Amino acid sequence: MLDFGQIPLSRAPVLSDRILVCVAWPYANYLLHVGQVAGAVLPADVFARYQRLAGNEVVMVSGSDSHGTPITVTADREGVEPREIVDRYHAKILETWERLGIVYDLYTTTLTDNHYATTQEVFLRLLEKDLLYRKSQDQLYDPQAERFLPDRYVEGTCPICGYGEARGDQCDNCGSQLDAIDLINPKSRMTGAIPVIRQSEHYFLRLTELEAGLKDWVGKQAHWRRNVLNFTLGSLNEGLVDRAITRDISWGVPVPVEGWDDKRIYVWFDAVIGYLSATREWAGRTGDPEAWRPFWEDPATRSYYFIGKDNIVFHTIIWPAILMGYGGLDLPYDVPANQYVNMPTGEKQSKSRGTGTWMLDLLDVYEPDTIRFYLTTIFPETSDSVFAEDDLIRTNNDVLIATWGNLANRVISMVHRNFEGIVPATGELAPESEAIMAEARAAFTTVGAEYNACHFRNAVNDSMALAKAANRYLDERAPWKAVKVDRVHAAETLATALTVINALKVLLHPVLPFTTRRLHEDLGFDGTVLGHGWAFEPVPAGTHLREARPLYTKIEVEPVGAPAR
Repeated sequence: MLDFGQIPLSRAPVLSDRILVCVAWPYANYLLHVGQVAGAVLPADVFARYQRLAGNEVVMVSGSDSHGTPITVTADREGVEPREIVDRYHAKILETWERLGIVYDLYTTTLTDNHYATTQEVFLRLLEKDLLYRKSQDQLYDPQAERFLPDRYVEGTCPICGYGEARGDQCDNCGSQLDAIDLINPKSRMTGAIPVIRQSEHYFLRLTELEAGLKDWVGKQAHWRRNVLNFTLGSLNEGLVDRAITRDISWGVPVPVEGWDDKRIYVWFDAVIGYLSATREWAGRTGDPEAWRPFWEDPATRSYYFIGKDNIVFHTIIWPAILMGYGGLDLPYDVPANQYVNMPTGEKQSKSRGTGTWMLDLLDVYEPDTIRFYLTTIFPETSDSVFAEDDLIRTNNDVLIATWGNLANRVISMVHRNFEGIVPATGELAPESEAIMAEARAAFTTVGAEYNACHFRNAVNDSMALAKAANRYLDERAPWKAVKVDRVHAAETLATALTVINALKVLLHPVLPFTTRRLHEDLGFDGTVLGHGWAFEPVPAGTHLREARPLYTKIEVEPVGAPAR
């Protein structure tokens, strides 16, 4: 008799890689919408979970961006201090991560003493190396409010595409980075007044001096997504201009220079430094304050930055320029920026516009793995995608349940019904059993390669193709019929199917952590899915299975929508 436990396992390589996963910092000024999660956060979590399964050393960091005008605009509108806004929405963000199963090694804020110190250290290093300089510039001033207007306090027409609701820092329509003074027909978002131009002195980053090094580096990043590489090269070929990194605001990291008490380091400069400061904070919490260094100073470390397409320039030009100027720190290995997730109307999901499907509303109605699975199938990896609640329901019922959940449930049920819940031993495998086992074993290579390349939709599609093949295998061998006349045939079929199901449990774990954890227990395994690793592992003969329980529930309700709140 052949015991499945004797079959060699496909284990992760002995040598592990070191992976730093950096995730875009959401502003702590509103609830999170589907676009933010599907565009940056969930892809990062899926990627990090796979890398951990593969046996690699992973640190995943991010936090709530607590500075910048989105915070102060909200605070001004509500008549409260910015810190109150940050505290309120940071708690909501943490609740979202916990309920959705997003696992960070550290999720912090930009309000920590550590972040302030790290930001000021980077500022002073660049100043020492003459990569920062002072210059007066024209800036928009609100004569009614009697104050300079930070970029997001200004709205007008984009000078590039003509979009009528462009912000002073960026056009959401064409994605261009803007200067508020270049807007056509600008107006103050504070009072509605037409701003006037006044001079204000600021520190500027010498991007022009770093441009040649950036071009040389970017030109070697052949593994980047085409849209990321083309957008970055296009910006570099147009020529960089030095950018101001301070603003006339009172909320933010203080400028560490005497006489600059009334200005702050601007948010786009301090937020990207958050990846470094968060890793340092994580190291301090581990009890080894130097543990961050291999993740930033070892060229063998691969750092991935998960962002939306509106943040490409900050992560492929601005942040690398800061790192080059600082010296001795690793540049990004990959920036797998996603496109947008739009609503069925075609409208962009946007916190600043108050439009979108809010994650906490979804989590009040649907199971987290249902949401995670559907969002993964619509990740906007190559083009904009659409989130539609009726499509989520259809995907849950017709794909997640019909193809995958029912497969696991019915096989475990048949083992309980016909073999007292004990995995039967089997003899020599029939060709079709050998074939499906080989397909499951090979999937660890193909699906793993897709996860590793940040092709998450392909990883799910390849996994579901194996699930479909397993369903065909069951239908063709019909163990529910065979068990009446040939128990050996039925035992072989069910034992083989259980091993394929166990493989699928691992292949889908990065996307479906909650339900695959339960399935791991149902299949009679001890420990965790992570503890078993990225491995093809048969379910040994003689294993006692738990009673079958549905992994997913059919959704009968109509789409409820998720209004802004």
